Amino acid sequence: MKGQLRRYLVVLAAMAVAVSVLVVGNPQSASAAGWPVVARGATGSTVTVVQFLLRAHGHGVDADGAFGPATEGAVVSFQQARGYAADGIVGQQTWGGLIVSVSQGSTGDAVAAAQVALNAHGHGLAVDGVFGPGTAAAARAYQSGHGLVADGIVGPATWQSVVGGGSGGGGYSLPIPRGSLSRGYYDDPHHDYPAVDLPVGTGTQVYAIRSGTANQINNSRCGLGYALSGDDGATYYYCHLSGHGVGSGSRVGPGTLLGWSGSTGNSTGPHLHIEIVAGGNRCPQPFLLAIYDGGTPPAPSSLPTSGCYY
Repeated sequence: MKGQLRRYLVVLAAMAVAVSVLVVGNPQSASAAGWPVVARGATGSTVTVVQFLLRAHGHGVDADGAFGPATEGAVVSFQQARGYAADGIVGQQTWGGLIVSVSQGSTGDAVAAAQVALNAHGHGLAVDGVFGPGTAAAARAYQSGHGLVADGIVGPATWQSVVGGGSGGGGYSLPIPRGSLSRGYYDDPHHDYPAVDLPVGTGTQVYAIRSGTANQINNSRCGLGYALSGDDGATYYYCHLSGHGVGSGSRVGPGTLLGWSGSTGNSTGPHLHIEIVAGGNRCPQPFLLAIYDGGTPPAPSSLPTSGCYY
């Protein structure tokens, strides 16, 4: 009887160890972002990151956010040169070879890739390939908010986290580069209905605020613009652009370059007009201010419908 009890206690102890390993070990692995799988047919900011990284390795692809035959061919060439399985799919092994550690003072396409990746999380950087103080500050802010060492260096751990979050399916971006306007402009009232006008010069880069489907607008009121049907159920309107950057029906992620600001349509001067429609026109100011401040914006349907115009 004592022997049976002893064996029973040993079994219980072993089970307790196994459970403790599961309980302690799994949260760590679950919290680590995995590398996304990106292949032909994909669109959005993660594709743009891949394309800029391919360019950094000498492959002359356009960074247009569309994973077509040219991008697939460049991936195959890169994989063959590295001795990887040449399947044209960007998975864990290929990501590991593509990423380039960048920090303040770095320049080039790998920096542009990092800027696009950070923009997918709401940082609104100019994608200029120059790792200056603004990019360093964005990198540190991202790292601080995601439990990483906040050193401002976009190295392997930061790369995996910033692209592993799935930039096509979550996150937010300012509609223009953060340095284009100070915070106060995002709180300005519109002239006669819920909207906001951001006074930026012609040619300023305009980004997708949320992931979704972008459809071109070209009419006398809005001029050149987009209706972005967000994955959150809201529609984000952009007006008065000087040029379109993606085709109608394109899938985009936060931070995807949609086009460039201008003064087309019913406009008295260069600016970017933004509307958010969710069961009616909503005041975009609280939403954009939350992104500017690095927070999570309120649900579009909860935004006010008055108090943001004269």
